[in-house]
Amino acid sequence: MTIREPSDVQIINNLLSQPFISEHFQDEFDAILKENANSLIVIDFYATWCGPCKIMGPKFVKMSSEFTSVVFIKIDVDESEDIVSRFDIKVMPTFIFMRNGAQIVRGSKPFRFLSFAIRCC
Repeated sequence: MTIREPSDVQIINNLLSQPFISEHFQDEFDAILKENANSLIVIDFYATWCGPCKIMGPKFVKMSSEFTSVVFIKIDVDESEDIVSRFDIKVMPTFIFMRNGAQIVRGSKPFRFLSFAIRCC
């Protein structure tokens, strides 16, 4: 698991008490989904070279500190191809909302993502 510097996100001390998680490998990702199955999980599939991803990234991180009951995960599409393939990601950013192991919302429009997150949380 890769964790960003404290200036970008809060360092994870305990997975269940700290909602923001960064890039993952398949086994770690599956464990996070299983451990947090009853929580709302929001996954941001992004690329470091993607303009809209660069704009949305700080908003996503900010939301992770505002909505502490939600698990926020960022997946770099160039570093986690197995997960990207599993979720059939074709455009970036793509946001997937999950609960109880199932996708409940999927989209690539940042405005829709933000408005849905605000209503859900």
